[in-house]
Amino acid sequence: MTRLTVNGRVLELVQGDITRFRADAIANAANSMLAGGGGVDGAIHDAGGPEIMEECRRIGGCPTGQAVVTGAGRLPARYVIHAVGPVWFGGAHGEAELLRSAYRRVLELASERGCRTLALPSISTGAYGYPVDQAAPIALGAVAEHLRGPTSLERVTFVLFTRETLESYVRALQALAGAGGGERR
Repeated sequence: MTRLTVNGRVLELVQGDITRFRADAIANAANSMLAGGGGVDGAIHDAGGPEIMEECRRIGGCPTGQAVVTGAGRLPARYVIHAVGPVWFGGAHGEAELLRSAYRRVLELASERGCRTLALPSISTGAYGYPVDQAAPIALGAVAEHLRGPTSLERVTFVLFTRETLESYVRALQALAGAGGGERR
């Protein structure tokens, strides 16, 4: 299962490159200095061009668990929403709530801008070391919760880079559907 309908809205999972995914907004797994970096962050800055970094410099930074918006430069989107997820320190340092907060803020910012489509990466599961099997249920739960309420979003797609990450998210989506999180597809 790679798709769930929540309140008439679609939550889906695909494997791919988020920098090539067409959506109104894409989320970036950023660092708190908004300084670019490796993984998703570096790929988004490379593909989007220097305009994104210029806007990030003007913003100056973003606390963990929050997000900020820039234009998308050369990416096939209108906005990039830079979310700062937590570094994994074993799970007893508020990481789950900070991760949930980062996703919630991305969803709120996308909806505030009238976005109908949003592409998300797996935040904090790369260089920040958050275990994917623990991050996926938090990420999917935050999205499903948002889609149950008032929002402009009609489709939220997790664009996951590796097959292993996709498989972790598929398991979490099946568990969410089994717990009454939406309609299976």
